[in-house]
Amino acid sequence: MGIYLHDANLRQKGYRTIAGIDEAGRGPIAGPVVAASVVLCDEIRIRGLRDSKKVPEKERERLFWDVLCAAVDIGVGVVEHDDIDRLNILQSTKLAMQRALEDLKIPPDMLIIDAVTLPFVPIRQISPFKAESKSASVAAASIIAKYVRDRIMLHYHEIYPEYNFLKHKGYGTREHLSLIRLHGPSPIHRKSYAGVMSLPLF
Repeated sequence: MGIYLHDANLRQKGYRTIAGIDEAGRGPIAGPVVAASVVLCDEIRIRGLRDSKKVPEKERERLFWDVLCAAVDIGVGVVEHDDIDRLNILQSTKLAMQRALEDLKIPPDMLIIDAVTLPFVPIRQISPFKAESKSASVAAASIIAKYVRDRIMLHYHEIYPEYNFLKHKGYGTREHLSLIRLHGPSPIHRKSYAGVMSLPLF
């Protein structure tokens, strides 16, 4: 498979512990951004592993447990809505990724990161375009990050059921925006985002 070949080529160049890093939650208008770092065993293949955005929810749950069982190491980093408002989403994404990296037990010698670089991390890193579709370790990280964030939003749904986070997970759908107009922003909405505080109430 192509995504495994990408990481295998890096191992042939001498990198032994490769961590793929990806995030979930840059686009939503509520809730945290979550990043995951995953180190995979080069001898294991996970059936159906691919970018989490291309995976139906039920299959994503199965892949989450498959990655959890197959990975050599997994780290998770979370940055909540209030820090996103304070820092902006790009810096919050990088902070979540750095926390996910620090959560690993095994120090990697190569990072494959989707879309961004971590300038203050002294580890060799590459950021190929659409890395989650090219690297198995990044695809695995995308599954972990998305699953963990969805579970967080399900928890918030229990606290704030009037916003129906169960359905849209904090993304700015038409229904979600309508519910903000009806109830006003919740404590977990990103107040710095256009379309949250500026929405007129019904």
